[in-house]
Amino acid sequence: MSFTSACSSALGPGDNAEPINEYAVVSYIPDQLGEFITRLRQELVPGCVAKSHVTILSPRPLSNPDGARAQLRSRVTSFEAFSIEIPNLQIFAETAVIYAEISTGKETLGRMHDDLNVDMLEHDETYIYHPHITLAQGLPADQVLERYDLAVRRWNESVPRRRTMIENLTFVQNTNANRWLDLDQFELRAALLI
Repeated sequence: MSFTSACSSALGPGDNAEPINEYAVVSYIPDQLGEFITRLRQELVPGCVAKSHVTILSPRPLSNPDGARAQLRSRVTSFEAFSIEIPNLQIFAETAVIYAEISTGKETLGRMHDDLNVDMLEHDETYIYHPHITLAQGLPADQVLERYDLAVRRWNESVPRRRTMIENLTFVQNTNANRWLDLDQFELRAALLI
């Protein structure tokens, strides 16, 4: 799954939220595609301020956040930047989450998740890891299909492209206001061109 709330995001000026012991690793969707997905999320869930992302490690408590960050820094060096493709939109039936499916890059995201979910970052996750980009969650049951239809219509009309590069990961921490703080960003190795 993705973040606890589809509408959490980094704190802005004047926010008085306090950090809590809940961390995740994400990769923000860059450029026009990221902007399009962020606007779509806002349309599907009014008031949503979350930035579009792929979750690599779902929210989890950490006993040693500094050690986990060092471990993340060390392990990220084994991954090259890679592309993902988003062919269509779906709904997770069990949780009524509307999401963008990932095809190309899905296996790489899975390997990355498995490689990072160890030692100080390890967590027994509620759901099997399924790489995706959350568009809406926590909707009233009677609105899910209507919002899904709207999402598909907007996607088919306006998506600028369906492929983008994953070039970095961001280590984030939640707050008691369910707004996420960016703690550190890690660049993936440049892909070797042959």
